[in-house]
Amino acid sequence: MKRILSGIKPTGNLTLGNYIGALKHFKDFQDSGDVYIFIADLHALTLPIDPKFLNDNTRDVAAFYLASGLDPIKCTIFTQSSVPAHAELNAIVQNYLYMGELSRMTQFKEKSAKMQESAIGLGLFAYPVLMAADIVLYDADIVPVGEDQIQHVELTRDLVNRMNKRYGKILTLPNYQVNKVGARIMSLTDPSVKMSKSDPKGDIFLKEPLDSMRKKIMSAVTDSGSEVKYDPENKPGISNLLTIYASLKEIDIPTAEAHFKGYRYGDFKKEVADAVIDEMTPFKARYEQIIADKSYLEVLRAGAKKASLIANATLKRVQNAVGLLDIDEH
Repeated sequence: MKRILSGIKPTGNLTLGNYIGALKHFKDFQDSGDVYIFIADLHALTLPIDPKFLNDNTRDVAAFYLASGLDPIKCTIFTQSSVPAHAELNAIVQNYLYMGELSRMTQFKEKSAKMQESAIGLGLFAYPVLMAADIVLYDADIVPVGEDQIQHVELTRDLVNRMNKRYGKILTLPNYQVNKVGARIMSLTDPSVKMSKSDPKGDIFLKEPLDSMRKKIMSAVTDSGSEVKYDPENKPGISNLLTIYASLKEIDIPTAEAHFKGYRYGDFKKEVADAVIDEMTPFKARYEQIIADKSYLEVLRAGAKKASLIANATLKRVQNAVGLLDIDEH
């Protein structure tokens, strides 16, 4: 059975893009694989974040996981910070990745370009190192990610090959997996940029009211044409709405295009909005119930215990391989 690992960083209010790109699909793995889904709260510290917001958002992500259909009997759900082995392995593997490699990471270059050099923390620069530790800790075979994280998984593969060549096969080589449809949902106000947790007008937030979601879709930027056609270059707004619809209906883009042939833009938007509301209504109800009964807490506690068993075994294997003294065996 393949082991699958993925996670979400609790750094912003989660959006429909996060739901389509990650949350909606996590449950698809739990009947065919050994699934570990975590909340990357240590990664959230790489940029300034309000402590209360981080705390509350971590709770929200846990509830969203459960509301999206993840079953804690079939998968392991936990917070990164509740498994100390993440930080401990990070301290080891950072010595096998190099500054030149990290400086070429696209996400670092994009984020740091918007900051003064004096404000760029080491954690932001070394973010891919901790991500590599996250992945190899669980001997992950498959890592579902967004397109913007592929480079980090490839760096993890370099790390695994490097350490295995030096110490023997101590780490499992992971493979990334990206959703065929909906991997990148764009802003409704500017479809040239990703829906990003930070644009109140262009993002649909999972916690916002249903009527607000509908209003944003009906106001989404389109073009001066009249044909509902998938053409990201010339019709990015229409293409984005088609992607949202196809993802929620679990159909491919050509099928969605055929369905909307002859539709006027207003009618097209209304049906996309209906699809979003149909999906979000039961999801939000489940989320509210989970927050109210705090059932996520016991799930996270149990998940941390189970995850620690796997993580500690990997950590011990690596510690022994690199020559750290095991005082329990002497």
